[in-house]
Amino acid sequence: MLGFTKCELGKSNNMSRLRRMPPRRSYDQYCSAARALDLVGDRWTLLIVRELLAGPRRYTDLHADLPGVSTDVLASRLKDMERDGLATRRRLPPPGAAYVYELTDRGRRLLPVLQALGAWGEAELGERRPTDAVRAHWFALPLLRALRGEGLVEVALDEGDFHLRVGTGEGPVYGDGPVPGEPDARLVLDAGTCEAVARGDVTLADAVRSGRVTVTGDGILAKTLREA
Repeated sequence: MLGFTKCELGKSNNMSRLRRMPPRRSYDQYCSAARALDLVGDRWTLLIVRELLAGPRRYTDLHADLPGVSTDVLASRLKDMERDGLATRRRLPPPGAAYVYELTDRGRRLLPVLQALGAWGEAELGERRPTDAVRAHWFALPLLRALRGEGLVEVALDEGDFHLRVGTGEGPVYGDGPVPGEPDARLVLDAGTCEAVARGDVTLADAVRSGRVTVTGDGILAKTLREA
């Protein structure tokens, strides 16, 4: 028997799977914007990046937090992202033993792109429609744009709790649930206030001053927000 390790066999199988995929569609334009859109311009791709900014995610978790995407399209986009070097797929060690997807360094460098796109799209939000899905962590990126400094911020919303890593420049940008340990700042606000911040109707500092956001914590981030 050939002396391949399990890791080597897994990599070989993964590469074979990616090689069998059809060639990527291209605009065939010698332009960096066009080349970028070759990779991330398909429907759902950037929203998958948004989800994976939270760190490794199982396929079932991605599907649950991307309401409206079909299983076939999600699987296809993830394979495209693997092939294009934006994401990788790996198996968690026992007792988890599940496969997860995570962004590569190149994939994580799409954060400023998503932030710029989100800021540009603020005016399109308007009031939430009855048909609009919402997840608490979807407010992570607008809040991240509103925060200055560095540290861990815990956010408590009607829809659930999540936490942000502000200004660290590495690792997951946000995660579900409370901060593991003591946060540098904790924000408590209702969904309406968070929506107003996301739309750009009110700044986070103004919302704190008016009492619409409660800030606790002894970190520099908390003190900066209370003194703004």
